[in-house]
Amino acid sequence: MKAKRRIGTVGKIIGCAILLVIALFPIYWLVAMAIRPTAEMQGQIPIIPQSLTLEHFVNLFVEEGFGQATINSLQTTLSSLVLSLFVGICAAYILARRRFRFGLKKPLTYWVLLVRVLPPVAFTIPLYTMFSWVGLLNTKIPVTLACVLINVPLIIWFLISFFQDLPEEIEESAKVDGATEWQLFVRIVLPLVAPGIAAVAMLSFMYAWNEYTYTVIFTRSPSNYTVPLALSVLNTEDNLTNFGLVAAAGVVSVIPITLFVIFAQNYLISGLSSGAVKE
Repeated sequence: MKAKRRIGTVGKIIGCAILLVIALFPIYWLVAMAIRPTAEMQGQIPIIPQSLTLEHFVNLFVEEGFGQATINSLQTTLSSLVLSLFVGICAAYILARRRFRFGLKKPLTYWVLLVRVLPPVAFTIPLYTMFSWVGLLNTKIPVTLACVLINVPLIIWFLISFFQDLPEEIEESAKVDGATEWQLFVRIVLPLVAPGIAAVAMLSFMYAWNEYTYTVIFTRSPSNYTVPLALSVLNTEDNLTNFGLVAAAGVVSVIPITLFVIFAQNYLISGLSSGAVKE
């Protein structure tokens, strides 16, 4: 029996290792192409780089101006994330805890879901008309507001269940102790739903960082390009064979979102462990 268990354990370990290698190999190959000299990428390319170089990263930031695109993406992503979380968390709490007259709660909830279900391209014409009328085209504001439009319904639908699962007795006891509505919301309710906020923040950050459709429609000046748009511009006829430059841009585009996911994941785990109610 022990021999069979060992064989089964070894088989599981080998299977997991194979799956891990398959999943991580594209990331390894992306990094290997970014640090490999251009001369080494002609003909048969070895799996392990024979020499290392940072020329692709230097050319990316010095000649291609990819640093400005990274700053633009950070600005639009972080600003849209803050606005989306503020609006979405407040709206989700109101929909979960407050009563509406004339049975408007369900229609409002399904209307929010409808906004999320529709494809983003469905909003491009009305948004383009609105932003053109107020003179905001070719700026970062339309991309930020478009990301807010898409992320807020996701945040609302994700967090409504978290707020509904909270015992109302906790809020009632805080009110008896003299807490105001704002103190109750910030100091008691939000820490208890911190895992849900961390999870939805990860999803919202990833969508805003990878947003391409609205950026290519609302942005014309290269000084306002975000990372996805700047990365797509590298894939032109002139740079089609410069795989090292494209790979370096791919590595740079992955770093911020990876760091944010790691941070949010740690916060998600700490929220799960510290959100229990003690008697």
